[in-house]
Amino acid sequence: MLELAILGFLAEGPLHGYQLRHRIAHLSGHARPVSDGSLYPAINRLVRAGLLDRRTEPGTSAAQRHTLSLTDTGRRELVRRLRDANGLDITDSTRYFTVLAFLSQLPDTTDQHAVLRRRLEFLEQPASFFHDGDRPLRTDDTDDPYRRGMLTIARATSRAERSWLREVLA
Repeated sequence: MLELAILGFLAEGPLHGYQLRHRIAHLSGHARPVSDGSLYPAINRLVRAGLLDRRTEPGTSAAQRHTLSLTDTGRRELVRRLRDANGLDITDSTRYFTVLAFLSQLPDTTDQHAVLRRRLEFLEQPASFFHDGDRPLRTDDTDDPYRRGMLTIARATSRAERSWLREVLA
């Protein structure tokens, strides 16, 4: 998802590494902080793959700055990754939100809606954090107030997202 976020933000325009790191940190939140040790190797992989262009510019101090931009190949790869989002890209909330943040980069509404339909199909399946054998437990099935809280919050979030998805897909 880090690579998708890099491609997505650079599709909006060229950025310096620091600016890119700042935007990714805001998108992923404090739950999954982005370190330089993961960001810059990802950038280097994308540059080597021909998906990004890196230009060196003079910095405001003695240090040089690198401006990153998306290549045409990078834009095609971004579109492919968004269009083909499936599996964990749909079921893991953080990964899905990264896909959703850049879904407007898909030029075809049909492709956008296909991704949203996959998410809706996932959300309509019975799910729970807790199970009794193979049976998902519901809020009423537990006396633990914290587990009830988790299930209540998850149910409300899922209900709101399903409502939004149905509205967009209508």
